[in-house]
Amino acid sequence: MTTTDTEKTPVDFWFDPLCPWAWMTSRWVLEVEKVRPVEVSWHVMSLAVLNEDKLDTLPEQYAEFLKDAWGPVRVVIAAQQLHGDEVLGRLYTALGTRYHNQAKPKTRETLVEALEEAGLPADLADYADRDTYDQELRASHKEGIDKVGQDVGTPVIAVPGADGEQIAFFGPVVTPTPRGEEAARLWDGTLMVASVPGFYEIKRTRTQGPIFD
Repeated sequence: MTTTDTEKTPVDFWFDPLCPWAWMTSRWVLEVEKVRPVEVSWHVMSLAVLNEDKLDTLPEQYAEFLKDAWGPVRVVIAAQQLHGDEVLGRLYTALGTRYHNQAKPKTRETLVEALEEAGLPADLADYADRDTYDQELRASHKEGIDKVGQDVGTPVIAVPGADGEQIAFFGPVVTPTPRGEEAARLWDGTLMVASVPGFYEIKRTRTQGPIFD
């Protein structure tokens, strides 16, 4: 299928690089780009920001997980601010592949590896310990959350609804990543439910964790 950029359906995708479920969904939406005329725009959101007022009530294991949540997302937002929106997708892929598929540690060395693969300066890793762009991080996070509401996590995707206005959802949460026509069917269903005024949620209990491939 050949289309011009103006014919492509825009998809806005908010992610935190540490979230395994966002990673699964992001690989699905990239698969959709191969089989449907869509164009993804990447945005940063933050599990650290999302949960900063809930730390006392979170399960201990998840609270421990969040200790690593500031560094990677600060590096990603710094890369965006200093090198433009176009670096987000490839940096996310480089980071996510290491964190999720390769199970590499959340260390400076891993950040530097990902930055170098994405063609970015290694010293951007210094921003993991800096709050230089926290205001911009919070603004990007708020943009996504404001579209979908507070009772969600990452990922957030926004797609055109029936009247062309953006409709945002948490998810879809899926494992393993759908490929080919299966990815296309899930995309078509996402647009279908977005076209129904008043549609909010379909959900079932997760019985398995993310399957990385």
